[in-house]
Amino acid sequence: MLVRIRPGAELAGAERELVDCLRAYPSTGLALVDCRVGDRRLGAVIVTPRGITVLEVKGFRRRQSGLLTATADGSWMISDSPLDLDAEPSNGLTDRVEHGVHAVRVALEQALQDSRHVSGAVVLVPYRGVVVRPARTSLRPGLDVLVANTVDAHEVRVYLEGFSAGPREWTIDRVLNTCAALGVAEVPTRAELAEDGFDGNRPAPKPVAPPVRKFSEPAPPPDPGRRGKLVGMALFAAALLGILVVFVVVGVTLVQDSPNPRPMSDTTQTTTTRAPAAVTPRKTECWPFQRDC
Repeated sequence: MLVRIRPGAELAGAERELVDCLRAYPSTGLALVDCRVGDRRLGAVIVTPRGITVLEVKGFRRRQSGLLTATADGSWMISDSPLDLDAEPSNGLTDRVEHGVHAVRVALEQALQDSRHVSGAVVLVPYRGVVVRPARTSLRPGLDVLVANTVDAHEVRVYLEGFSAGPREWTIDRVLNTCAALGVAEVPTRAELAEDGFDGNRPAPKPVAPPVRKFSEPAPPPDPGRRGKLVGMALFAAALLGILVVFVVVGVTLVQDSPNPRPMSDTTQTTTTRAPAAVTPRKTECWPFQRDC
């Protein structure tokens, strides 16, 4: 990780130890130590390919070990003792970090840059050999507390590599613009940023394939049951029987309407050709004085 310290900065012991930790990290990033934004002094502003985090670095006045907790009134405790810092009390430490985050966002917005993906954290550096747990605590969304020194700096490295889940939007040009917006005096070169792992250009968005319309195929007909099969067979047999009856009726009709009719019997011909018999008139009796008699 690249580290740039403001010229003429007077670092505390905890800040110098954090600088040693940052320089040993193989992660891609640019640490601006003792950064001045407006009228505020920030312990460190770290730019990674996925975002920016503002760190407040505080050391201990004496050896304290135990469980680190933050109370509702803003005071911090280690086990049953108040947190004894080397420079100032812990009251209001959370507010100072949030003010630093706000100052960085305002500076980026004034430079017409995107101010998203800016978070903050408090880094507590205990004496070497002292165990303070939990090593990482989340106070509010986007605000964490880390405990680290050169002996055990694993939590700070994990935080810097994953504090922002955004895409790799901080390219070399954007890092240089961020340094200009924050008023950094010693700006790294493009070659140094590229060697550290920053991308030269913003990666092009992946082409989105057009959605493929899937036409639903008709569902196969349900498998007929045994009863349905029997009904189908009966209907088929009835149809065949009807066709057979039709053929028989047509055949009989054709035979009866043959063009060669059967000759009539002799008895029928004799009866039809015989002359009608003569009718003998009946004799009528006449009476006296009967006309036409």
